Amino acid sequence: MLGRLLPGLLAAASATRDAATGREREEANVALARGYVLTAELALKQHDDAAWVAADRALAAARASGHPVPIGESSRVLAITMRRSGRCPAAVRFLTDEARDLDARDVQTGAVRTTLMLTAAYTAANGGDRTAAMDLLGTADEEIDRWRAVTPSGLFTVDATQAHADVYRIGVHNALGTPDEGVAIAVGLDIDRMPTAERRARAWTDTARMWHALGEDRKTFSALRNIEREAPQEVRRPALRALTSDLLFSSARVQGVREFAARTGALSA
Repeated sequence: MLGRLLPGLLAAASATRDAATGREREEANVALARGYVLTAELALKQHDDAAWVAADRALAAARASGHPVPIGESSRVLAITMRRSGRCPAAVRFLTDEARDLDARDVQTGAVRTTLMLTAAYTAANGGDRTAAMDLLGTADEEIDRWRAVTPSGLFTVDATQAHADVYRIGVHNALGTPDEGVAIAVGLDIDRMPTAERRARAWTDTARMWHALGEDRKTFSALRNIEREAPQEVRRPALRALTSDLLFSSARVQGVREFAARTGALSA
């Protein structure tokens, strides 16, 4: 539904921005940036090249607004687009440069810097650079120790908690091919207490990938069902349908997988 509504919403936001001046124009640019970030995120989930255009337009609108939170979030989604195209080192440099440009003394930008460092860590891990990934996780932890907060900015809310960092740490170990190092972190996470369905689904997704890499089919399926509970559309993404297919054709027989596969599009009904 949101995907169908976004083009019209973006057109309306763009027209509003073009007709506005002063503070109203700033606010319109923030709204436009948020709309393009959502568009880019939806395109990324579907492996659609339209993510490039949306992410670029998001950052342009965010920079025009002058607000650090939209700039940070737009930078993050553009870097994810770069990572998905295989440009991991360039994406890491871009993220660290953007974080460096933010005022380290400003509490409002603390959460933004943290999310940029966490995304950079995961990106470095995808590029096979363990040293950089772990260093960046350490930098993010230092930021969290300084600014224990969630930073709201109108249409944007940036999570900067230790639980959020721990989810990224599991993802980093998955990307580095060391999922066993994420087990203790995953066991210690209280995912049900995370503030939004999006965060909980992301945590269960990284946990599912970890258990799958370790050959724990039943725990993988349990995590997948938790994703479906939190955000049913997520388990229909190509990557998670592929994971479900792997379970379906695994030598282990896990009760309920076939029905789940049919329900989520991993198996034709």
